[in-house]
Amino acid sequence: MRALFVIVFLIALLGGAGYAAYETWIGISDVEISTHGKIALAIGVTVTFALGAGLMFLVFYSSRKGYDDEELDLPPSSPTSKDQNN
Repeated sequence: MRALFVIVFLIALLGGAGYAAYETWIGISDVEISTHGKIALAIGVTVTFALGAGLMFLVFYSSRKGYDDEELDLPPSSPTSKDQNN
């Protein structure tokens, strides 16, 4: 029942975001973007996509190479310590 509520809530949230985006798009239809603005927009989208793709590459690369598998040196009194088998 809880999962159904979460799914319905997320769909409603997505619908609200879509409606807000549509209203914003329609509301600024009178605005003209110059050639320099279009170039700046294209550069911004490209750099943002490249940054996201680069960061995701680093996450997967780090995971596959095992850099994320290093153990932390926790003190024995820590609740996440391996010495809790006593």
